[in-house]
Amino acid sequence: MILKTIAALGLPPGSVGVVKFDSLTSFDHQRYDEQQIPNQTAFAGKICPDHHFVSNVEGAVEWGMKKGLSVLVTESAGLCNRCSPYVNGILSVCVIDNLSGINTPRKIGPMLKYADVVVVTKGDVVSQAEREVFAFNIREVNASATVLFVNGITGQGAFMLARHWQDTLDIRTLRDRKLRFTMPAAICSYCTGETLIGEMYQMGMVKRMEFDDA
Repeated sequence: MILKTIAALGLPPGSVGVVKFDSLTSFDHQRYDEQQIPNQTAFAGKICPDHHFVSNVEGAVEWGMKKGLSVLVTESAGLCNRCSPYVNGILSVCVIDNLSGINTPRKIGPMLKYADVVVVTKGDVVSQAEREVFAFNIREVNASATVLFVNGITGQGAFMLARHWQDTLDIRTLRDRKLRFTMPAAICSYCTGETLIGEMYQMGMVKRMEFDDA
């Protein structure tokens, strides 16, 4: 989807760059290298991917400035669906899969709720009715977002997404800008390497369920 949208921008080669934030591994750089698109990849490892993203996104912008890029695309893994490292004033795009189930938009949370544009992929392999229900559920969660169906293989719909990219704010730094929503708080014994299960091993921020009495 990113490759097709970059092509639809029609900018000179080398003027659009991508920084990919992932958890363990990624092969996206091979596709970007083939298209001669400047790119960088960062792996979070045992750290929350989106916390890792927020800690390094300012450095990504500095890299883009040094490279003389006109457009910088940053992609976060967004694995837990709770995280939403969207920045005020910066175009925020959420990409979801039409095959994930019609109720998926109601399960995603801030990553969808605070997006400016919601891109739905693989809409070509479901019925028109399923696409409409899926889009309706997206608007139930985020009524103000633009919903676009983009085919990552053929590029259909990428031109409209490129129009949104062209209208983004011209910036030089992200310093002192604010996130649109708070990051998940996660400072507990398991964050620091604990592996044993049991209440006596659990310290810090712990949230417990209340179960009905048998």
